[in-house]
Amino acid sequence: MGGIIDKITDFIKEMLQGWVLNNLDTMFSDVNDKVGTIAGEVSKTPSTWNSGIFSMIRTLSENVVVPIAGMIISFVLIYELITMVIDKNNMHDDVCCKRCISNASNTTYSQLICGRMI
Repeated sequence: MGGIIDKITDFIKEMLQGWVLNNLDTMFSDVNDKVGTIAGEVSKTPSTWNSGIFSMIRTLSENVVVPIAGMIISFVLIYELITMVIDKNNMHDDVCCKRCISNASNTTYSQLICGRMI
């Protein structure tokens, strides 16, 4: 009786091993086919992949995104220029303040009234 059970067990093992190996071979060939397909899709340029979507995105970029970015950059640069000019005009420069004070201390009232500078 032990021989029949061993033969049935060996038959089931061989059958399961065949199924597993067949499924693994099929899976590996499917994966290789998909990798080849994906490599072909990735190698395409955007305009050849889907020209309609590519032209729509390009048109949106040229007509909407670039002008808005230009306005934002212009606003920031003008704001920086205005603040730079205002900061310089508020007498924050120490050299200018020191010159004005030293010039005022060297003159006397009589010289200012007569309009003479020594």
